[in-house]
Amino acid sequence: MVVLLGGLTAFGALSIDMYLPALPVIAADFGASDGVVERSLATFLAGLALGQLFYGPLSDRIGRRPPLIAGIAIYVLASVLCAFAASPNMLAALRFGQGLGACAGMVISRAIVRDVFDHQESARVFSMIMLVFGLAPVLAPLLGSYLMVVTNWRAIFVFMTLFGLVMLYAIVFRLGETRSDATEATARGEHPIAALALLATNRKLLGYLLASACNSACLFTYISASPALIMGTYGISPTGFGWLFGVNALGLIVASQLNRVALARFRADSVLAVASIVAALFGFALLALSLLNVGGLAAVMVMLFGILSSFGFIMGNASAGALSVDPARSGSVSALMGATGFTVGGLAMTITSLFADGTAIPMAAVMCLSLVIAAVAFFGLTREGSPSRG
Repeated sequence: MVVLLGGLTAFGALSIDMYLPALPVIAADFGASDGVVERSLATFLAGLALGQLFYGPLSDRIGRRPPLIAGIAIYVLASVLCAFAASPNMLAALRFGQGLGACAGMVISRAIVRDVFDHQESARVFSMIMLVFGLAPVLAPLLGSYLMVVTNWRAIFVFMTLFGLVMLYAIVFRLGETRSDATEATARGEHPIAALALLATNRKLLGYLLASACNSACLFTYISASPALIMGTYGISPTGFGWLFGVNALGLIVASQLNRVALARFRADSVLAVASIVAALFGFALLALSLLNVGGLAAVMVMLFGILSSFGFIMGNASAGALSVDPARSGSVSALMGATGFTVGGLAMTITSLFADGTAIPMAAVMCLSLVIAAVAFFGLTREGSPSRG
């Protein structure tokens, strides 16, 4: 089951990172500017964020399997059509549909983890899923680049179609229904919007959601700003950037597996608390070094490695904590987690791009602020409110 859940979680990363190397080629093929083609990335992210608010509550009401099957089927259909897109605008519209389908796997897989495992065990499972999350940004661009060499950019969407079909087969024939009777009873007794509104006022849940969302914002800022900084400002080749990016991803992967070891001895919240402080300290160090212009690229990369490695101890534990607050509404909780993560992440990327000046300062400032808010939210909000159940 963990392998299947990891695959469902990878839909977003695969559909973004595999596609990035093809953007200039797609623009040239359509005779359009890079900016026009990049809209297809924005529309995919919009579909990915908005769709979660639909699938999460729906999965609480009618079960995990029906919306999951429908979502992946939408993803497969949209991927096929993307392969035959005749214009940038058509591609952008179809990518929105692809995002609406992909998010079903992401949001419902988190709910399934909570259905099957308790708080502590779900944190361990999320750590295993983080292995896929960390590998996808490294392997997906390489696979996308290879497909463009041997065929063309449309083959990328053919591969996405095949991936979706494999996952659809696994869901239909290998995944049973996991939603509990308590979740069904709760969902049928309230409107989905009422469920989301109720959860949004839960102080403890809000603490976990902000901790998760702000750490996601830090990660999105790094992903969006590091290429221009490392290759543009510091003059590193694309190959060199790939290696540096891979090293940081490796730090995230190794840390997430060490988190599983730590969870055998310590509570998930205890590990999350320490990691939040460590990440914030690395954030302060990154900002200080950037402001003082000390250490150059080496100093920046060491601090980034520390931050990315900290995520291995944060993301899975924050997800497990959020889902433990109200297990009877785990689909809706997962929806809020995904929507807030992408919303705050998008805001962080926008702010970073607006203040971009060719130095590491804008990226460092946004990352540092995100990490501080995440730590403050966790310590300030999760210590009060309704007790965690699980």
